[in-house]
Amino acid sequence: MQGNIGRAREHVGKILNVNDNEAARYLGTTMLRRVGLEVIEASSGMGALEMVHRELPDVVVLDVKLPDIDGFEVCRRIKASPRTAGVKILHTSATFVSLDKKVQGLDIGADGYLTQPFEATELVATVRSLLRLAQAERELRARADRLAEADRRKDEFLAMLAHELRNPLAAITASLPMLEQRDAVNQGERRAREVLRRQTVHLARLVDDLLDVSRVTQGKIELRLEPVDLKSLLARVVLTTRERGTNPRGQTLALALPDTPIQVRGDVTRLEQVFTNLLDNASKYTDVGGHIRVSLEPAFVDGVPFARIKVRDDGIGIAADALPMIFGLFAQASVTLARSRGGLGIGLTLVRTLVELHDGEVEARSDGIGYGAEFEVRLPLLDLAETGERASQRGLVELRRRRICIVEDNVDAQQALGDLCEMWGHEVHAASDGIAGVGKVLELLPDVTLIDIGLPGIDGFEVVRRLRADPRGKGLWLVALTGYGSPEQRTTALAAGFDVHLVKPVEVHKLQELLDAGPPPARASRI
Repeated sequence: MQGNIGRAREHVGKILNVNDNEAARYLGTTMLRRVGLEVIEASSGMGALEMVHRELPDVVVLDVKLPDIDGFEVCRRIKASPRTAGVKILHTSATFVSLDKKVQGLDIGADGYLTQPFEATELVATVRSLLRLAQAERELRARADRLAEADRRKDEFLAMLAHELRNPLAAITASLPMLEQRDAVNQGERRAREVLRRQTVHLARLVDDLLDVSRVTQGKIELRLEPVDLKSLLARVVLTTRERGTNPRGQTLALALPDTPIQVRGDVTRLEQVFTNLLDNASKYTDVGGHIRVSLEPAFVDGVPFARIKVRDDGIGIAADALPMIFGLFAQASVTLARSRGGLGIGLTLVRTLVELHDGEVEARSDGIGYGAEFEVRLPLLDLAETGERASQRGLVELRRRRICIVEDNVDAQQALGDLCEMWGHEVHAASDGIAGVGKVLELLPDVTLIDIGLPGIDGFEVVRRLRADPRGKGLWLVALTGYGSPEQRTTALAAGFDVHLVKPVEVHKLQELLDAGPPPARASRI
């Protein structure tokens, strides 16, 4: 009984009955009210439009022939307004109306059509059908709104989580070079250093992947395109993989490069991410002592040149039924194996998305379980004439001792970063909150100021605004060193007055290159 009541309530709604014929309007209203529906009336097209915007009925039973504007125009205006577009329209007409008029009504947005005269049961059934449709659409919109809000909160949480994770990672990353100044006293210490370095890189990559996959699902990834030498990029990715010790399984990693230049237009950072993820994936699913081969070659399809990059392993392989899903979000070929070998199941999703953003394609192949796997990336080649002489025009870096101020509230990260900069020969000063940071920077006028954004008191954005507002701070070189790393946050940081935006944990060699290079000439001339 209770279920029947719930279903009955589901069909109750407000109906607007529009007809200039009083007898026909009365008859239709009576039919609908007898089954418990709420009915309001209008006798003209303009009156109907006024009632729709004021009352927002669920369904409009709309006669086509009206004294001022016809039912087709009324329907068109209702459907054209975002506020009333969801209102269902049931056109009615006399028997002499032709089929093309019925089609016309449906084409402009009407949801149903009845020819007069009609039986009460036919009218009631049609109106109830439209009420159910309207209810379903309202529920879907409400659900979409809830999902959008949940998605927004998830993104905010991930951004905050990444910031909180990056602070301790930054401290560990900055401390490792200090440990490596002296030789390890024994094999155990050497292994411990390798574990620290390897797992720090792994954690940093997981944090980046978590944030990137969130941006991927929203289409928020933006590329900074420039000519990219794939030979140098792949050599760097393979060398970095070896040097960082991210392959502890004793696997052989081979690289085959052509003699001719292979250049594409792309985002260097994102392309490095693509091939690093493919190498990590190959290593993860290849047993101890296995082999991984990376190759690059030019190719042509229908006369169009492109770069073909292959990452081949002799690991566990991919089952035929898993191949179509391998690039799906959180997809993993085998849950048991995936959990034992680690990973979040998002790396290949990022690979596919980033490759497609470069107007390229990626494909996975495998002969089955036990026969290894091959991933092929195809990217459009860049005409060599477009590249110019950019690389040969880079000037020599001026190396000198710099005065550095670090504004960072995480004590470990501040100390580790300061020790690292002092090891490189720089003079270091520090502050632990935003207000103290402003005073310290204006007092010292350092060559470089590294500022965390998530500070107590006032945040890094306000620190920069106050520094830029002071005549002494207009020429300072201000670097955001922060766990907030989305493109939107980078844009906000630069708009607030930062010169550079770096994401924690910053790679040690990148920070060293930044400090060695110093500010650009325009900035340096004002220091």
